[in-house]
Amino acid sequence: MDNHIQTNNSISIVIPLLNEELNLPLLYEKLKKSILQYSSSEIIFIDDGSTDRTFEVLKQLHEKDPSIKIIRFRRNFGQTAALSAGFDHAKNDIIITMDGDLQNDPQDIPKFIENINEGYDIVCGWRADRNDPYFSKKIPSKISNWLAFKLTGVKLHDSGCTLKAFRRDVIKSIRLYGEMHRYIPAVASWMGVSIKEIPVKHNPRIHGVSKYSASRLFRGFLDLMTVKFLLSYSTRPMQLFGIPGIISGSLGILIGGYLAFIRLFQGVGIGERPMLMLSVLLTILGIQFISMGLLGEIIIRTYYEVLNKPIYSVKEIIGIK
Repeated sequence: MDNHIQTNNSISIVIPLLNEELNLPLLYEKLKKSILQYSSSEIIFIDDGSTDRTFEVLKQLHEKDPSIKIIRFRRNFGQTAALSAGFDHAKNDIIITMDGDLQNDPQDIPKFIENINEGYDIVCGWRADRNDPYFSKKIPSKISNWLAFKLTGVKLHDSGCTLKAFRRDVIKSIRLYGEMHRYIPAVASWMGVSIKEIPVKHNPRIHGVSKYSASRLFRGFLDLMTVKFLLSYSTRPMQLFGIPGIISGSLGILIGGYLAFIRLFQGVGIGERPMLMLSVLLTILGIQFISMGLLGEIIIRTYYEVLNKPIYSVKEIIGIK
């Protein structure tokens, strides 16, 4: 990497929370120890609709340390929306994301800062020794990482690790939707960013329960398909639609031509033949349905970006001007 990159010690730590009241005091203490050496730092907690005392504990931390910033959602909007809110309000030049359940270790933060200062735009954590159930988390994660690499070309061992560091100018230019937070490096890859992956500690969960569910795997797969479309075809969608369009249209025309031939030259009636309907369906309906789905995705993204409409609703903000 470029050895002339200017060293930057201005960091914002963005942490989404959902029912983590028991983990917060220890998390705060570990965070403060890990960032004491940096000239300018802020910790932004996003309460993503917690139903326990998470917000009350956050307020107590803010009273003790005014540098703590709190964003409270009106309801649960999901991790992607929480991270997006944190990015919107982060002020410093290096932005670090991590989970609030103490499974990500704050002691790893200096390693991320060092790599960003070496010239990387995005540094991703890799939970090489992951303390999670094998069948319910590790296997789905391996499948998801393999699919992400095959579809996006960005090779990461652990795309689902929240512990990441970003240059401010990179992350501020990215809009997030759905469950796309885990694919930020892939979304950013079109910009030509430099990405590095480093091993990090992964602690077993002590308090609370995991927010992971099997449905997240399927939602993540759908968002991965969206990422693939945006990376490969958003500026040239005809290359995506063209191949199935040509195949489907050609088959429809061939079947229609055959039916026209036997009707005109052999006098055979075709009005009640199922192949006539098949010909019409192949040439029209299939392409229309696929196109409507993808065009709908484009329209929704345009709606959010043109109106600058956030994907979350904030109830209360503390410590952010």
